[in-house]
Amino acid sequence: MHAAPTRIGRVAPGAAEPGDFVSAPSVRWLFTSRAAGVPWLVVRVLLGLAWLRTGWDKVFGPASAAWMEDGAAVRGFVQRAVVASQTGEHPQVAYGWYVDFLRFVGDHSWFFAKLVAFGEVAIGIGLVLGAFTGIAAFCGVVLNFLFVFGGVAGENPAYLIAGILLVLAWRNAGWYGLDRFLLPAFGTPWQRHHPWARGRVEMP
Repeated sequence: MHAAPTRIGRVAPGAAEPGDFVSAPSVRWLFTSRAAGVPWLVVRVLLGLAWLRTGWDKVFGPASAAWMEDGAAVRGFVQRAVVASQTGEHPQVAYGWYVDFLRFVGDHSWFFAKLVAFGEVAIGIGLVLGAFTGIAAFCGVVLNFLFVFGGVAGENPAYLIAGILLVLAWRNAGWYGLDRFLLPAFGTPWQRHHPWARGRVEMP
């Protein structure tokens, strides 16, 4: 027999529990137990440091002017992606709607360059500290998808997989971090009684 894992982040009775999408004890342990917070801590910190390093270089590094002044880095990315969408029978950028989106980004590169740079720093800090881990990981996943759709592979697929797993482990990935205190304080938006309605996530 498998002992029932100690679960964290219980919600109010009758509320939906997104963590219950699996029933296998080992998977349930991985995504809901406190003990699994230890390996998630390693994944979270490593991924967070990677995001923090890349974002920090954009904001303060030698190439920061291309990100923080005129957005030249984003314009260059957009131009390469647009060219890639028109090259060969199987272009790297295959979606017309995404090319249109990139052109919009290129026209406002001064804004999106800063958004990406500071966003990466914020994602890194959130993951390292374990503060709103699920939200930080989700934002990282969105950026990874945008880069991959733009024809840039590199480390993005690995970051993407790690980010998706952290999103699924939102309950316990930040247990050894600030989420131990933030999740009970703020609750979750799909609860029947969220904090703005005087509800809380119950922690055993």
